[in-house]
Amino acid sequence: MDLIDPKNLKNGDEVYVIYRNPHVPSVSNVKAGEIVQHPKDPNALALFLNETLHVIEDDDALFSTQAAAEKACSEAMDPYDGL
Repeated sequence: MDLIDPKNLKNGDEVYVIYRNPHVPSVSNVKAGEIVQHPKDPNALALFLNETLHVIEDDDALFSTQAAAEKACSEAMDPYDGL
């Protein structure tokens, strides 16, 4: 599924995530983000997405390609699609 292990991230990597609209929880989109140095922890990285830094968690779904993220998004929204 082209998921990226958060332990393999490097500063400057481009990743794709499934981002839920905080105002309409039933709406999700694929967004590109960038892995950056965490501003307060020199030993950590963060996800820069929508002009905001996000702490990277071990269970975050980070994708290496937009196509992989879109596929996972469509499968999550319609788990019976393609059966």
